[in-house]
Amino acid sequence: MRALLLAALLLPAAAPAAWAETRCGWIVNPTPANWWLEDADGTWLLMTQGAPGVPGMELIPDLTEGEWVRTNGWYGYGCACMEVVRRGDSIARILSFDQLPLRRCLADPALPAPPG
Repeated sequence: MRALLLAALLLPAAAPAAWAETRCGWIVNPTPANWWLEDADGTWLLMTQGAPGVPGMELIPDLTEGEWVRTNGWYGYGCACMEVVRRGDSIARILSFDQLPLRRCLADPALPAPPG
């Protein structure tokens, strides 16, 4: 019984940390099937061409219907907030996605300059 209790207490410490959090910044889609988010903490890869994206990519709507800067035909960047599950230094799942006005990201001094 003691061993079982000890194992139950130690198991969460051995499991990789995963938690939901909000990430806001530049959502970038420069070419087909390449997506990432640039926020105050760095660049978060969401999808690369030829590989599956993180679960929840289907929650990203047609961003060209909102404020979207085209840099390559229909491809480009916008401003967004996402509720995500993070594991370590990567995004494991997108839980929700909200496109924001560009001015929101432009006004955030913690964000890098717009992609371009």
